[in-house]
Amino acid sequence: MTKRIQVADLPEFDAAPYLDSDEAVAVYLTDVLAANDPALLAAALGDIARARGMSEIAKASGITREALYKALRPDAQPRFDTVSRVCTALGVKLVAQVADVDD
Repeated sequence: MTKRIQVADLPEFDAAPYLDSDEAVAVYLTDVLAANDPALLAAALGDIARARGMSEIAKASGITREALYKALRPDAQPRFDTVSRVCTALGVKLVAQVADVDD
């Protein structure tokens, strides 16, 4: 008999260590944006900020470190202004494109 693994017993996955290049960040953000989930986007920006150094991103965005952690937690729904400032600090931009009808 095979022992079943409970989801609660699995370790949490941390994407930050894998976001070690501009290309990795771009692919990650593109996939997250395709999910069309604001909370997931906030969490992904948090992952990228942690990978780049939360203190540095806080300083560059003009947002306190504590407020940045709060705004970019997985269940957050940050204002667009916050997302925009964090993206600028991270050196990334969000780009609009025509959606496929099947999306």
